[in-house]
Amino acid sequence: MKVEQDMNEGRRVITIVEFLHRYSIGRTRFYEEVAAGRLKLRKLGKKSLVSLDDAEKWLANLPTVKGKDAA
Repeated sequence: MKVEQDMNEGRRVITIVEFLHRYSIGRTRFYEEVAAGRLKLRKLGKKSLVSLDDAEKWLANLPTVKGKDAA
């Protein structure tokens, strides 16, 4: 799966708040994913960032639902 650049600003990273909004998860679940090693958090000074590449890999590795379980 090809990762597209953030078209708004041409950035390759997003903030935690942007990640939460983009992938529709809560802050607690986000930090659980980081603690479990399924999502990488990067630091630039005090700012915490997620690369779009890492975010898309995380999304691609989520389990899929098949059959009657999908709903």
